[in-house]
Amino acid sequence: MRWSEEAVITGLLGDEVRAALVAADDAEASPSERAEMLMEIAMGLQRQPKSPDQLHAAVALYDKALAICPEDMRLLSARILARKGTALQAIPEEGTAALEQARSAFEQAIRTMTELGRPEELAEAEMNFGLVLQNLAGVNKARITDAISAYQRALRTFTRSEFPQEFVILQNNLATAFLSIPMTDERGKMREALAVQAFEEGLKVITLIDNPTEYAMLQNNLGNALQYVSSSHTIANNIRALEAYDEALKVRTRETTPLEYANTICNKANCLWNLPDNPSDPDSGNRSNLLQARDYYGEAREILMAHGDLQKGKVVAEAIDQIQRELLASNPVDGQAVRSHPSNRQSNETGASDL
Repeated sequence: MRWSEEAVITGLLGDEVRAALVAADDAEASPSERAEMLMEIAMGLQRQPKSPDQLHAAVALYDKALAICPEDMRLLSARILARKGTALQAIPEEGTAALEQARSAFEQAIRTMTELGRPEELAEAEMNFGLVLQNLAGVNKARITDAISAYQRALRTFTRSEFPQEFVILQNNLATAFLSIPMTDERGKMREALAVQAFEEGLKVITLIDNPTEYAMLQNNLGNALQYVSSSHTIANNIRALEAYDEALKVRTRETTPLEYANTICNKANCLWNLPDNPSDPDSGNRSNLLQARDYYGEAREILMAHGDLQKGKVVAEAIDQIQRELLASNPVDGQAVRSHPSNRQSNETGASDL
């Protein structure tokens, strides 16, 4: 074998993989068989990569498979391209070079799969393509509407009844994509409502007992969506958001998932910050909720600093300082509580949706 251009691979492959590579170079095997063997080896490398180098090695193996795949084996080539795309999108990087290569790989694969592939493999490619576009849209190198379209095409096959796991992933990705579009027109309200609906659709499939991690993720994100939504029912939405965060916190604990726990209590704190103590009397103030919010932020800051997330810890500290100022302004005056007028702060200032 000639691997000089892929020397990074040499030190990363175990004996079993090296033996498989030798078999893949067997002159007695047909080119299509060798291409399939190389694809399988690459898939094995990227399932549980120990370092980014292994993902790069997988990409190199996919390229080798594509180079020897016969031209008339179009569907096999498309499958290799789709798998290459998943490896590329998993590579951590500061720029977007790998993501842009992944976009190209998926575009080529999808064209062929639309014509020759099985519905489920086409839907999987569309789902991954949508995620690549969504990430690129975050740095203005793709349109978020194209990501939404890809997710919606995937949902034609990945239905709730037939593919529940994929359905949940798509609903979560759709919702976060809807929420990432700036509110510039009346359609923004519709997109927010669609985001809430998507999270709720996902929660119809998974349960706390059977899917605790996914359940907590969707509940956390539903809570955030309910905080964002532009509505005349702000208080009711915030109460529903608190319920969603409490559901997430049945799974996320400081002991087992400290950073996810910190994320959710930050989001809950933001919600309390914007909620009057007595929902039926909004003008009565929110001193009690401000105190709870301060305590949640304080706990979250401890966790974030302990885990080295200094930037988010600083943001949370600023939120605590602002709450302190509002608490001073809400001290009782002549027997009456001064209302603190919280703004409609977005929960991703100190917390975040989960993808």
